[in-house]
Amino acid sequence: MQFLVIAKDGTDAEAPARRLAVREQHLVGARRQAEEGVIVAGGAILDDEGRMIGSSVIYEVPDRAALDALLAVDPYVTGGVWRDIEIRPFRLAVRSKG
Repeated sequence: MQFLVIAKDGTDAEAPARRLAVREQHLVGARRQAEEGVIVAGGAILDDEGRMIGSSVIYEVPDRAALDALLAVDPYVTGGVWRDIEIRPFRLAVRSKG
């Protein structure tokens, strides 16, 4: 089952520093999950000036419980980066071959 996760970072002054502090840990896990087919696509949401203010990820997992378990240990969750997380069931209609 696929899920779209839209996760917004905190808006306080320390938010960018929290993101940068755990970014590499988050990316290591995300790359591994992409290789395993758990992450279909993902990336940072940017503001008009190009600053990272959140993330958008399409996951493919057996069910919502499996997704919740993945998110519970993600460095962006445990590090307090993502403050507002929206999760929606999703069905990918088009996929790039690249």
